[in-house]
Amino acid sequence: MSQSEQSDRARAHLVHLLEKVADADRQALEDIYNLTAAKLFGVCLRILSDRQASEDALQDAFVKIWRNAGRYDAQRASPITWLATIARNTAIDRKRSIGSRVMVSDDAIQDMASDERSALEKLEAEEGTEILNKCLETLEAKQRDVIRTAFFEGQSYSELALALNRPLGTVKSWVRRGLKRLKDCMDDG
Repeated sequence: MSQSEQSDRARAHLVHLLEKVADADRQALEDIYNLTAAKLFGVCLRILSDRQASEDALQDAFVKIWRNAGRYDAQRASPITWLATIARNTAIDRKRSIGSRVMVSDDAIQDMASDERSALEKLEAEEGTEILNKCLETLEAKQRDVIRTAFFEGQSYSELALALNRPLGTVKSWVRRGLKRLKDCMDDG
């Protein structure tokens, strides 16, 4: 079986499980947890840089998945993208609520997470990554950098503006224009 066929089967399986979770099937939620928790924990850990806070964020994310599974639309996003977005947003919310600004190196995060490929690397290997990366490369460097920092490291617009020593409106414009170009590119891809 080819890599593409395996990816399609995994996607279809996750879609089916999310449909069951929408019908309040606890076993389906447990199955989703078993299949995705390592990846989603990696997303949380990358943003929060703290194991305990990441575990708490992951738990909160799965509560949100349980409550919102009925809103998942397979036509709009792959299941892993939808799940990772929930985990990412939950981790960002937690980071903002605790005011954590301590960052650790990627090497330290990988040591904490596992000896296997990092969860983020596994997530990046999922479907659509090639298109996303190609589209990111079409952006101007400043747009690409602020989008990556905002979405993969969880920095707010204010934090980005401060770090780049640029006006907040400028940073917001870079992100907004970059996301529009990224969306257009991915729609074409």
